Amino acid sequence: MNMVALSFVRPDASYPGRLDLKGTGLQYGFPGAVLRDAIALLKQRQPETRVLLAVGGANYANWGGLNLDAIVRLVRDLGADGVDLDYEPEVPGCSVRPPGRVRCLSDAAWQDLVARFRSAFPRPLLLTVPGWSIGAYGEEAFQNAQPRGPYTGSMLNLLRSPQAQAIDLVSIMAYEGGPTFDPWQAYQAYRQVWSGPLALGVQVPPSQLGGPTYTVPLAEQLARKVAQDANGGMMLYPLLGRPPGTIGPDNPDGRLLSQALCRGLDLPGCGQALP
Repeated sequence: MNMVALSFVRPDASYPGRLDLKGTGLQYGFPGAVLRDAIALLKQRQPETRVLLAVGGANYANWGGLNLDAIVRLVRDLGADGVDLDYEPEVPGCSVRPPGRVRCLSDAAWQDLVARFRSAFPRPLLLTVPGWSIGAYGEEAFQNAQPRGPYTGSMLNLLRSPQAQAIDLVSIMAYEGGPTFDPWQAYQAYRQVWSGPLALGVQVPPSQLGGPTYTVPLAEQLARKVAQDANGGMMLYPLLGRPPGTIGPDNPDGRLLSQALCRGLDLPGCGQALP
């Protein structure tokens, strides 16, 4: 694993300093100093690993109150390496307009946020973006790809915009798409508009929306396909997840799935314990 995202920081975070996490959105059962030291220890043991703070998510949506200064200071004080910009507009407002192009009300907000975050976090700090499962559907070869929904095509215009050059990685939230969703098709759809580093996300079961349910064989199979792409990778959510019931290949926890992804990507050390 070369990237770990800690979730979630509120866009409107308040952070007085001194590693006081109460107003940040991070809900860990230990003080900020312990989190800072844990990040340092992980990076000491795994020097190639980068640690990001994920901002936003499904439950933190006050982007109008964005407090970039607080987030910048929090990243600095924790010794993190950048941010994962998890903007999930409740109503993206996407529709297809002639000549068959998707346009979304959220396009301008996405582009503005990427530009502002990149300015606040200049390279070599990382700026990564998670994409909705169906966010690259709706055009050309994927015009009629299933399933359809409010987020169909919601990432297309960001990834074709000049602001896309500021993004270091796109990870596809290829889960909770329902029984007709095909994660490999989603990966191919994102590849039509994004040539940079691209990670296909899998989820520790169970799925709340009826699929896909990621088993060990399915996760490893997908990783083998992605491994043929020199700029491809895999993402796992949540790393420490554990489903109800007996843990096994058909009902895997984060440990079993991470090992499956490691094997599929033909990486060394796949039997090692999670950090």
